[in-house]
Amino acid sequence: MRLALPALLAGCVATAPGDGDLRAYYRVAEENMLAQGKLRTDTEPADAPFTYAQLQEDFVRIALYDEYSVRGGRFVAGATPAMLRRWESPVRVAVVAGASVPEGQRKRDTAMVRDFTRRLAAVTGLDMRLAPEARANMVVLFLDAAERAQYAETLAARYPRVEPAVVDAIAKSPPNTFCAAFAFPSDSNPGVYDFSLILVKAEHSDLMRQSCVHEEMAQALGLPNDSPTARPSIFNDDEEFAFLTLHDEILLKMLYDPRLRAGMKAADVMPLLPEIARDAARALGNPN
Repeated sequence: MRLALPALLAGCVATAPGDGDLRAYYRVAEENMLAQGKLRTDTEPADAPFTYAQLQEDFVRIALYDEYSVRGGRFVAGATPAMLRRWESPVRVAVVAGASVPEGQRKRDTAMVRDFTRRLAAVTGLDMRLAPEARANMVVLFLDAAERAQYAETLAARYPRVEPAVVDAIAKSPPNTFCAAFAFPSDSNPGVYDFSLILVKAEHSDLMRQSCVHEEMAQALGLPNDSPTARPSIFNDDEEFAFLTLHDEILLKMLYDPRLRAGMKAADVMPLLPEIARDAARALGNPN
């Protein structure tokens, strides 16, 4: 049965909602996380080794569960089993910035998304590159609060497949949600993604903008859940790591291994994972 609604992929979340100016709120939230040793930018930390068995466990939890489901027209947190989903068509990425984003920041955001798109393409083997919004099937939005509300009003006209829950989630995104991704399955195969929207709040600093892009673009490729035991990983709500790690690259390479197929269930995937995890780790330079 095809998925009737898109999946809300896990987003970076602050510890509590904030009032007043969002830029100040996010600046304080970032400062607090940095003071706690979070938002680390090292991607192969010596203090966080991982095994093949851990890679397999993390893959099952992150790739084969959804963190959110739709109930009563709204997204509700709660891990639920899911089929394996990934892209099978070329991915064309557009960067859309609101008028609140200065020209210099737009250029930095675009360059950052372009660089990360190339990195994801190299890891997964997908044909990924930047394109204008009219030709894109992965749209990365940099919008402030007013622009989010305005953009949400145009979503149905821009993208008829967008469900009301997505419109509502973008228009009314609470302060404690830093960023989010919404991935849509194709009409012909619920295991194959063919469109996604990624929201990065324009009130963020460069560090959080890049962290959001890393997490949300990676999750939009088919790693929709987080796990409290995944380490070192951005797919963990503890926010210890800001950027995609080697561990996470291995998970992505596993996801796009040709021995797996879109739509597979956990029972079919798990027997294949020991060999796939070993091969992916070795291909990316981690033979342990």
